Amino acid sequence: MESESQSSLRYLDSASTSFPKPSSVLEYAITFCQTACVSPGRSSFDLAIAAENMQLETRKKLTALFGGTDPNRLVFGYNATDALNLVIFGILKKGGHVVTTRLEHNSVLRPIEHCIEDYGATATYVSFDSDGYIDPADIRKSLRADTRLVVVCHGSNVLGTVQPIGEIGPICREAGVPFCIDAAQSAGLIPIDMKAMSIDIVAFTGHKSLLATPGIGGLCVGAGVEIPHSRAGGTGVKSAQRLHLEEYPYRLEYGTPNMLGIASLSKGVDVIHEHGGVESVHKREMELASVLYDGLSSIKGVKLYCANHLENRTPLFSFNIRDLDPSYVGARLDVDFDIACRTGLHCAPLAHEDMGTAPLGAVRLSIGFLTTIEDVNAAVAAVAAIAAE
Repeated sequence: MESESQSSLRYLDSASTSFPKPSSVLEYAITFCQTACVSPGRSSFDLAIAAENMQLETRKKLTALFGGTDPNRLVFGYNATDALNLVIFGILKKGGHVVTTRLEHNSVLRPIEHCIEDYGATATYVSFDSDGYIDPADIRKSLRADTRLVVVCHGSNVLGTVQPIGEIGPICREAGVPFCIDAAQSAGLIPIDMKAMSIDIVAFTGHKSLLATPGIGGLCVGAGVEIPHSRAGGTGVKSAQRLHLEEYPYRLEYGTPNMLGIASLSKGVDVIHEHGGVESVHKREMELASVLYDGLSSIKGVKLYCANHLENRTPLFSFNIRDLDPSYVGARLDVDFDIACRTGLHCAPLAHEDMGTAPLGAVRLSIGFLTTIEDVNAAVAAVAAIAAE
């Protein structure tokens, strides 16, 4: 991995956002911003063409990364939450039934609740087992004649469990129901193949394992999947048309794009490939996760949630220490040991209800692209010190 200068902070909150960013990502984004960061596709001068070309190349890189087929169906937005809002409100604004899970982030749960309240939609929330996984058979049982969408988190931001997307996708395809995955925790870390897994829509964010700056994300939409408009605005093309454009990518893009973010995303994908690709990055991070898991498991008084093995996981763990308030533990890790972590409900309240950790939640430690073995060992030692008091 690239060598980066860091303070004494041991950063173990990569599930929230990757930090620090690889220097090559920042350098590329800044250089682009200084030399060609103009509105793409709005004009025919050289810089506008260069900006549009960079945007198109990034669409191609991400489409290939997700196993998509048409780069024009790779649309940019702010983040995974923004992308999921486009999907959920677009498909459910006339009502209908949606199947999702109790592992979901509020980026899925809240839009669905608004569709229930505002548009008369209905929802089925599939539970997870004691290991933190969804049974594809439960998805099948939940499908109805009026089901309009199935949306499932690929990787849980609370448990780190990677769901059996490749088994759920064919079930949805057979039923003719669009299947959307929330890839906020998996894009850039876990292999995604839309064709092989029968995925219709990938919602992703750039600022986590894709190593980009905050404020960039989007959707990769499969052929034949139509997401109705829930917004409208400028696209820079066909300006005389009174209604928003129907063709992709303009169908789901609105206004001036975040070109700095797209540039950082472009380089982030390159960096992943430079380090052996998604599988190689995941292998390296899970090697560190194994050390973290063994260390936390050995500490008396620490309870790990749904972490009985390390298969089909991302490198994060949620835990509590005896009956200590997780916010207290997080504050101690920060103030006394310079360990950055995440505490609370992690924007996934149903998961914590089922885990029995609501309303206080849990402590989460998560490993990222630039995490070191020293970071992991320091975190384990800090948790052990708190637990021993």
